Amino acid sequence: MPAKTKFEIKLGPATREAFGRALVELGRENRDIVVCDADLSHSTMTTYFAKEFPDRFISCGIAEANMTAIGAGLALAGKIPFVSSFSAFAMNKGFEQLRCCVAYPNVNLKVVGTHSGISIGEDGPSQMSIEEIGLACSLAGFVVIAPADEVSTKALVRAAAAHVGPVFIRTGRPKCAIVYQPGQKFEIGKAVELVEGSDVTVIASGLLVAQAILASDILDAEGISVRVIDMHTAKPLDRDAIHRAASETGAIVVAEEHLVDGGLGVRVAQVVAETAPCPMEFIGIHNTYAESGQPDELLDKYGLIARDVVSAVRKVLARKR
Repeated sequence: MPAKTKFEIKLGPATREAFGRALVELGRENRDIVVCDADLSHSTMTTYFAKEFPDRFISCGIAEANMTAIGAGLALAGKIPFVSSFSAFAMNKGFEQLRCCVAYPNVNLKVVGTHSGISIGEDGPSQMSIEEIGLACSLAGFVVIAPADEVSTKALVRAAAAHVGPVFIRTGRPKCAIVYQPGQKFEIGKAVELVEGSDVTVIASGLLVAQAILASDILDAEGISVRVIDMHTAKPLDRDAIHRAASETGAIVVAEEHLVDGGLGVRVAQVVAETAPCPMEFIGIHNTYAESGQPDELLDKYGLIARDVVSAVRKVLARKR
């Protein structure tokens, strides 16, 4: 583990952009990679794949449920299909097909949702997917991934392609902070400890990983030692990392851009309850939908920035003592 240095926000590409670029790299390496999109390829960034491999790209129109079934059929025919749309559409409109055509027969389909969370901003609540981690985790046999930045997205898209079985990957619209350097290794179901700490652990995913690191810097200046873990895989969870965090630090905060009900925090809490019960706090969206607005303003209003992580850490430490 490298020595702790002050984290500075430097923006890199959006995770949806990283997904699109990774698809092209995979397509060059493996002719079995095929892609389906629901009339949003310029937004989901599957347009890169479509331009280079038009014979392996299927535009399914505004028909996410049918797209999912087509993808399942391609998987049963021996292909490695990626189907993509906004998370709100891919998961909500395609859920029955995801359950019956993908999860139940356990087919090798990769589903990538873009424009996840409230950070899509001005598009408004009808397109803000804040439930999809919970929905995806409820599908038997699915792997569920929420990467934090460009490097982790590219690596985890590759890991998803290599994994035999259904996978859901959550990506976002805005540019995101650079968390990892090129060459960082990732493994499905294996969390990454980004900051050492002994007083409390913050377990985060997606955009909240960078905010958790910022919060750890703020609290370090006050003499509070905060462990930060990127739990990029919501299913299967890294139970060992959670158990160690609960046992060694005795307090946990979970931070995610998702409804608290049914999200990563609920899944982490189950492991904590089973292995090493300790005080917990939860950063997320609390029983509401958001509204249209600037992404940064929305993240601030709904309590998804470093300041809110700091507040939650102080609360959980007070309960620990």
